[in-house]
Amino acid sequence: MRVRDLPCFTDERKYSAMPSSSSSRLQLSFDTVFYYVTDMDASIAFYRDTLGLPMVSRDYVARFDLDGVLIELVRVPPGSMVPGSGNARLCFSVAHLRETLDQMHARGIATSDIKNKNGGKLAFFRDPDGNELCLWEYAEAEDAREIVKSAVLHG
Repeated sequence: MRVRDLPCFTDERKYSAMPSSSSSRLQLSFDTVFYYVTDMDASIAFYRDTLGLPMVSRDYVARFDLDGVLIELVRVPPGSMVPGSGNARLCFSVAHLRETLDQMHARGIATSDIKNKNGGKLAFFRDPDGNELCLWEYAEAEDAREIVKSAVLHG
């Protein structure tokens, strides 16, 4: 199925009357990226100890900070189903993909092969719950923040 075949893209009645002025925009701000996990202790060990993300707090969720982005692990109650299709990925930018993959393999983390893509190259791996994560190396020494700044200035 193509994206444009999904109901939200084919039912124009729902979205065609939306005002386009900037004053009618939703007032949204970024909060967090989170993954559902089944084994909180194993997931914390993976993200904190194996990947090296600094854990900033833990109560009913575990919170990590990566460059000012809050990443949370949320435990799924036993017997519950994880909602959603699972198509979102946490993507880490790295300067040297091959070197990072070698370090991950040394820590026992299986990864995909490197895939060359427009603008860079990537590889995938999974956390203890099977959530797919991504490593991305930009083709040029440019990171996502610079791309966003450029888009805002020229958009």
